[in-house]
Amino acid sequence: MKVNSEVYLQNEALYEKSELTMTAAEANVKALVFMLPILVLYMVPYVLLWPEQFSFQAIESFVLKQGTLVLVYPFLMLLVFVLGAVVHELLHGLTWAVFCKSGVKSIKYCVHWRYLTPYCHCQEVLPLRPYVLGGIMPGLVMGLLPALAGMVTGTLLLFLFGLFFSIAASGDLLVLWMLRHAKAADLVQDHPEKIGCYVFSRK
Repeated sequence: MKVNSEVYLQNEALYEKSELTMTAAEANVKALVFMLPILVLYMVPYVLLWPEQFSFQAIESFVLKQGTLVLVYPFLMLLVFVLGAVVHELLHGLTWAVFCKSGVKSIKYCVHWRYLTPYCHCQEVLPLRPYVLGGIMPGLVMGLLPALAGMVTGTLLLFLFGLFFSIAASGDLLVLWMLRHAKAADLVQDHPEKIGCYVFSRK
C-alpha cells in the first residue's frame, strides 16, 4: 500500500498529529535497556547448546591455531562494523521505498556526525505496518536470522555477527517500542532531525 506524503495535508481536519521523538543522545542511552535482554536471550541458548566452544581448551586451541591472525581481528571487526552500518541503513531505506509513492527518491541517508551515527530518513507518510516493517528489517536480516543460523549450526562467528547486529538494532527497537500504542490505521512519518516519528491518528 502506497500513501502520498500529502495525505495528511489534504485531510488535516480528519487527523490528529502527535510527535514521538527523542534526541540521538537520549536514544543512545535508552537503547541500552534492550541490550541486556538481547544478550541473555541469545547467549544463554547458545552456551547451553554448544558449551564445549567456551572451554579453556577450546579457546586456547583457537588462539594457537590462528596465531598472529588474532591481532588482525580487531581491524576486521571495525571493517565489518562500518560496512554493516551502511547495509543496516540501506535495509531501512529500501524497505520503506517499496511503499513510497516516489520510491527511493523519498529516502535520505545522513550521518549524526557528533555521535558518528548514520541514519536513514523516509520523507513520505507511511501506514503503520510498512513503517514498522522497515524499522525491523535490519535487525531481522542482519541480526536475528544469522544468530539463529549460527545457533543451530554451532557456527560461532555467524552467531556473534547476528548478536552484534541485533544489539546494533537496539535503537530501532526503541522507536518501535515508542509506537506500541499506535493503531493499525495510523499513519507514520519519520522525523527529519530527531530519533522517532510523527503519528497521524484519525480523530
